[in-house]
Amino acid sequence: MSTQTVLPVEASELAAFSKNSGEPAWLSERRAKALEQAGSLELPKLEKTRIDRFDLQNYGLPRKGEPAVSGSQELPESISDLVNLNEGSNLIVQRNSGVVFTKLDPQLAAKGVIFTDLETAAREHEELVREYLSSVIPADENKLTALHTALWSGGVFLYVPRNVEVDVPLQAVFLVDDATSVFSPHVLLVAESNSRVTYVDNYISSDLKQNLVHNGASEVVVKAGAKVQYASVHQLGGEITDLTYRRSLIENDGSIEWIIGEMNNGDSVSETLSILKGNGSLSDAKVIAVGSGSQRMNYTTKAVHFGKSSESQMITRAVMREQASAIINGITKIEKGATKANGEQTEKVLMLSPKARGDANPILLIDEDDVKAGHAASVGQVNAEQIYYLMSRGITREQAERLVIYGFLAPVVTEIPLEQLQQQLQSLVERKLGQ
Repeated sequence: MSTQTVLPVEASELAAFSKNSGEPAWLSERRAKALEQAGSLELPKLEKTRIDRFDLQNYGLPRKGEPAVSGSQELPESISDLVNLNEGSNLIVQRNSGVVFTKLDPQLAAKGVIFTDLETAAREHEELVREYLSSVIPADENKLTALHTALWSGGVFLYVPRNVEVDVPLQAVFLVDDATSVFSPHVLLVAESNSRVTYVDNYISSDLKQNLVHNGASEVVVKAGAKVQYASVHQLGGEITDLTYRRSLIENDGSIEWIIGEMNNGDSVSETLSILKGNGSLSDAKVIAVGSGSQRMNYTTKAVHFGKSSESQMITRAVMREQASAIINGITKIEKGATKANGEQTEKVLMLSPKARGDANPILLIDEDDVKAGHAASVGQVNAEQIYYLMSRGITREQAERLVIYGFLAPVVTEIPLEQLQQQLQSLVERKLGQ
């Protein structure tokens, strides 16, 4: 392993970045400590995947972000294609290392909703950010989490006060088109008791001349009775190695719904984890992944039950073509004392070519007797009988295969909370499948 993989930047460079950004002392100290920890921590050990064989060399350098734009009309066309920019839009746009555009409906701000970049929040809402930042994803877990804690830049802070229900989705777009800058946004979402919110983000890239590591993280804190819907689509280019942690901590009667589209063109690793801490807490995770070319992917969806009568549902659908390979892990962990817990999971992989590979690994770890838990997993080629049946009704083979594939992916695609995002995901699937 190279020295740069261990410490991509010098401590002095990181300290200068933090000072130039006007960060509070506690945050600068956290960054410095995490960088030091990264030098001694190991890379995570993944199921059937040697992450040390991924390209982890170029993290970019910490630097000030792009200058802010004065209006939505100045945003790149690739961003305006993803979101509806109107009077009621609530949007944050990050380009490379920093946020360049922020818009929040004044009516939501009047209710106490905070929606801004995380660097600004660390200064203006220091008490909240200090309490929750790294509370769900600790820095000292492994080398990747330590490097992220040291190097994150830009990002989003979304705070919804107690009893506030946000009826419109809040959106973020993370764009990278400069491989020399650190691209490691951090999303921190806090939903107070009995609140409700939908958050949607997109990760996109363009015009990169060299390889880059994206090491991102999302922390979601769901207080008692709160409901969070979190949708995320990653469509980063083949030059980017995508390493992403998504985690939520859910208290009594709180719920989170994950809707994830893994549509990258490069090597990718992600973990989507719900920690069901409270009694009656709920997690519902739906993940869609499409692999092409020679991509290597490892996607883990996990639920850990501590609360009584807590429930988790996980559904993953992956389609592999050409020489792409994927490891799809589903993990349900029910801790001692989590009586009446119910954990269900399904992983299915559809392979479209002889050289494509997919492994589905359902895992149940049960330490309590009075619970329900189940799993289903399958890996296989397109069903020839289904194709024959459709062709017997006058449909061409190409159309029949397309219908079977979309039917396979439908359980996730139809759950996307925004119609525009549904259409975007549909077009991404078509592009990745060469249709």
